[in-house]
Amino acid sequence: MNKKQVKESVKEHAELFAVFASLKLESKVKVEELPV
Repeated sequence: MNKKQVKESVKEHAELFAVFASLKLESKVKVEELPV
């Protein structure tokens, strides 16, 4: 892999991580909103 490919894969992983992080936050909020 050359430098350009490395940068692109890092960017893709960062975007995936951001998506997972926001999904986790949303599901956590939904769980806390449920009446127990």
